[in-house]
Amino acid sequence: MAKTAIKKSGYDAANITVLKGLEAVRQRPAMYVGSTDINGMNHIFYEVLDNAIDEALAGFATHITVILGKDNSITVQDNGRGIPVDIHPETGKSALETVMTVLHAGGKFDKGSYKISGGLHGVGMSCTNALSINMTTKVFRNGKVYQQDYKQGIPQTALIETKATHHAGRTGTVQHFTPDPEIFGDIQYNPKTIETRIHYQGFLTSGITFTFVNEMAATPVTKRYYFDKGILSFVHNQMTGTAIMKTPFYVQKEKDDIMVEVGFIYTDTMSDKIRTFANNIENSEGGTHLAGFKAALTSAINKYGLGNKLLDDKTKLEGEDVREGLTAIVSVKLGHPQYEGQTKIKLNNPEVKSAVQAVVSDALAEFFTENPQDAKQIISRAVLSLKARNAAKAARNAILRKNALTFTALPGKLADCSTKDKDKSEIFIVEGDSAGGSAKQGRDREFQAILPLTGKPINAEKHRVDRVLQNDRLKDLVTALGCGIADQMDMSRLRYGKIIIMTDADVDGLHITALVLTFFYRFMRRLIDDGRVFIAQPPLFKVEVGKEKYWFVSEPEKDTFVAQQLKAGHKIKSVQRFKGLGEMNPEQLKETTMDPEKRVLKKVSIADAAAADQLFDMLMGNEVAPRKKFILQYAKYAMLDV
Repeated sequence: MAKTAIKKSGYDAANITVLKGLEAVRQRPAMYVGSTDINGMNHIFYEVLDNAIDEALAGFATHITVILGKDNSITVQDNGRGIPVDIHPETGKSALETVMTVLHAGGKFDKGSYKISGGLHGVGMSCTNALSINMTTKVFRNGKVYQQDYKQGIPQTALIETKATHHAGRTGTVQHFTPDPEIFGDIQYNPKTIETRIHYQGFLTSGITFTFVNEMAATPVTKRYYFDKGILSFVHNQMTGTAIMKTPFYVQKEKDDIMVEVGFIYTDTMSDKIRTFANNIENSEGGTHLAGFKAALTSAINKYGLGNKLLDDKTKLEGEDVREGLTAIVSVKLGHPQYEGQTKIKLNNPEVKSAVQAVVSDALAEFFTENPQDAKQIISRAVLSLKARNAAKAARNAILRKNALTFTALPGKLADCSTKDKDKSEIFIVEGDSAGGSAKQGRDREFQAILPLTGKPINAEKHRVDRVLQNDRLKDLVTALGCGIADQMDMSRLRYGKIIIMTDADVDGLHITALVLTFFYRFMRRLIDDGRVFIAQPPLFKVEVGKEKYWFVSEPEKDTFVAQQLKAGHKIKSVQRFKGLGEMNPEQLKETTMDPEKRVLKKVSIADAAAADQLFDMLMGNEVAPRKKFILQYAKYAMLDV
């Protein structure tokens, strides 16, 4: 891919279009940035970074630097044209102040300023400003430096102009902001999240240098990212498992004024991973570019397979068959993207589907002709997936043949609850019959169901759904939940509002928890996405002081309490450590772990789906080396028999 060229272009106040409006941002921030948690705070950084990237996409910037300060501030600087500073004809203020303080004001509405941009609505920069406790904008332009300071979106100074004595030829914009604690609380930026975003943008913007400076580290760390063939590098970065292709697929071509860039590779993993981007903005829910890619991939593989007698006339591969083991990056750049919402989770342009489908279809036909062995490997893999899918369908039908709401269809070990109100009911997935017995006696039969798992379930990361459903433990679990599995999930049939994993706090118990979570993530992810999955926190210690009993889930917590009691002159009657749930009598288990008024539950959620996907594959997959490295790096005590 050719490197981005530096262009010269007229760019002044007349290019800034005003659509009006700013106070509402602080009143309802979630409307503009999605939420007021860490995701919303990340979003205001992304808006500033995306503006700098737009300068690079337009051909006016070659270097973007991001500095994460110790005070939770972020600085983003580029060497682009710099925001215009002359007086805007409509607002009577400088164009800089207009961009920073007025909603729907920006250069993206003017067709001559940005042919391609991630931003559309002109609200990103002003939203970041409104949701920052302070923000400073500095512009290098015309041999001068222009600066204005803001607090919660309100200008604190006039536009200050000084001569750029040490930077006479410099151009560009520097944005420095600190998220407002009134909006986001005391949340701190995660350096890894910031670095990952910059790293990914380096993949997506070939020929542009990105620098990240992490001042939060004990010693400031500087990293640089530059890629000539960004998409292919991105594919290899996202890939897990072992490649089954000798040559990765790659195409970059413009079609109907839409630049389409796609790269992919197949591996021996069971799942697929496709990430989609429009103008360097990730669309987490896909959209028309994803639809076009999927249609082209399925059609091209079927066509080549039939034409080269790798498939018979009765065999038709479907999308899920050809995508098993696929790692792909789909990136498009277009003039007028239409997104679903300000957070741009989905691309809606209908013309993009046909453009992507045409480009990928033509390129795949050529790729398969030039790489027949890779084509044969891909099709053989897809045929195996088809057979597994048919076997899985038969297994699912066998499990769900009877009505899941009737007692006769439920597993024999399940102790069901009385209520049929899903929102009130909960099921405990318990390790072993012994703990299951205590849980059954200690539960509230009205709304708490118990399903003991004897032994460890199969590792769902290493097997297809047909093999997983042959495992009796997971088969019982699917039957008890009643909502189906994989693509046949129907959440309206889910029988319980909460699904609580309750295992011993030892190595075996934690392993069982990991196996169940892996199964949920790979084959019943809707349960996690809908906030239905929890992990119980049974205590490890009971401390008796006089007639009072105290429960603790960790040894440091217990030790601190004991020390405080001894210092206060209280006598410790006993300290008991529980090896497992089975050692607790039903009353203890109910009091500490099952009573909604007293228990502690951890809710399972997915903050970053891509990171979660890589972590599951690394920890539960076939590759030993990455797992060993992870354990040695993060385990407090690690004794490995290698």
